[in-house]
Amino acid sequence: MAKGYWVSVYPAISDPESLTAYNKLARQAVQAGGGRTLSRGARVVAHEAGITQRVVLVEFDSFEQAVATYESEAYQKALVALPDGVERDFRIVEGID
Repeated sequence: MAKGYWVSVYPAISDPESLTAYNKLARQAVQAGGGRTLSRGARVVAHEAGITQRVVLVEFDSFEQAVATYESEAYQKALVALPDGVERDFRIVEGID
């Protein structure tokens, strides 16, 4: 079974401290859904039209698990806490089996 991944790129974060509430709720939802955070944008080398800002990569045992966690009540509560000053490109992708 192919793994599932959440890939989030943040082109703009006007107030990084305001992400605290979202991060706490999102972390709990991801853990409850069986996700594992592989990277939280510690270092990025961007090429072509790449973005050097924050990148978050979360791995799930399956694509279906990744989708279900996003759709979960716990993660939907986290999204409500996502600050207005945050621009984000979020994708759920299927890994290669």
